[in-house]
Amino acid sequence: MPWVECKTADPRCGRRRLRTLAMKLPCFFWFLLLFGAGGLVLFTHLQDLSETFQQQAPGMRLGDPLGQTMRKDLCTKEAAGNSLGQGLDSTDGLPSSPVPPMEFPAFSWQRQSAPPEGSPGRTTKRRRKLLLKSTVAMQPRNSSSSLGGPPDSWRRLAHVQEARKRLTKEVCAKYMSTSRKVTPQHVSRIFVEDRHKLLYCEVPKVGCSNWKRVLMVLAGLASSTRDIQHDAVHYGNHLRRLDSFDHQGIAHRLRTYTKVLFVREPFERLVSAFRDKFENPNTYYHPVFGKPIISRYRANASQAALRTGAGVTFKEFMQYLLDVHRPVGMDIHWEHVGQLCSPCLLDYDFIGKFETIEEDANFLLRRTGAAHNLTFPSFKDRNPHAERTSARITHHYFAQLDASERQRAYDFYYMDYLMFNYSKPFKDLY
Repeated sequence: MPWVECKTADPRCGRRRLRTLAMKLPCFFWFLLLFGAGGLVLFTHLQDLSETFQQQAPGMRLGDPLGQTMRKDLCTKEAAGNSLGQGLDSTDGLPSSPVPPMEFPAFSWQRQSAPPEGSPGRTTKRRRKLLLKSTVAMQPRNSSSSLGGPPDSWRRLAHVQEARKRLTKEVCAKYMSTSRKVTPQHVSRIFVEDRHKLLYCEVPKVGCSNWKRVLMVLAGLASSTRDIQHDAVHYGNHLRRLDSFDHQGIAHRLRTYTKVLFVREPFERLVSAFRDKFENPNTYYHPVFGKPIISRYRANASQAALRTGAGVTFKEFMQYLLDVHRPVGMDIHWEHVGQLCSPCLLDYDFIGKFETIEEDANFLLRRTGAAHNLTFPSFKDRNPHAERTSARITHHYFAQLDASERQRAYDFYYMDYLMFNYSKPFKDLY
């Protein structure tokens, strides 16, 4: 009888177990459904973040191997003789054929050692010494090439470009934030040449007048750079600036055009600006800058000097520049390159130097398909009979300052020195 009861109870027990299992199954499936939905939302959010990052910094591309290397620290504990610079001058292993316009060959880079410990955002005196000691010399070697020459010179200059761009990215990754959104203010100094798809950022006293002449010829506005007068260059408004386009036009050009930047040794650029604006007659800089500078920094100034603003000395000018409470604001002729052209945000494709401006500019023109008879002009735009500002002249002006003032001036332009690989102009600087 018990055996019969158990047997007859089995179906009921089985049904109870099935009902219990059926009640448990929906909870399990709900958990899976919620887990899957949460994963989908997280994936969509990450995709949106990726797109937002690319829109805010069009010069940086996610997944780009160079974007990974730019996060490598700049400092290296190796001696300068064993640094990256030796590898940069070598052309071994480069392709034997010329590179297509603005598509430079890929190069293998030596891995750098770990940086010294400490906060990367703060540049201490010891850290600055390490940076300057380990920064590699990536200057182009002297060349008498006319840039219509053999492909070897093009490969060498392409190699130099990769070195300059890599150093700029490393310094930016170490010290600057690149997550900002590009605004019209960031591109207000950039001139547009649509026919050859060029974007040129104007840095005053770095050959910008002659570069504007070149852009006007490229745009078909003139047949020769010699035919364009100074006033037409600076006051004719023949070239459009990038901030004159709408948001879509700015983004499209930043993404598809060749972005060009030319720089100069910061102290030489500063002295060149001072000589041009304060040692020659000038109806703008003397009254606007000269009068407040003389009034603030010159004891017992004459009424004539206070009235005209003429005769500002270099020491007075430097007092104004280094004063945190300046009597008059900054000017583009002595503003930092980082402030003028935002190299940490815009990711320039070509970085030229004033010291090799003809070679660099002509290389760029050939690679962008410019006419072969168009070369970068070598004539001086203003005060053609005055001697060009050189390292010797620059040292003469800075000798008028004491060591503390020279150090403060160097600190003022320190990021330009570091980012574009210019060495210390004076031995007593740290």
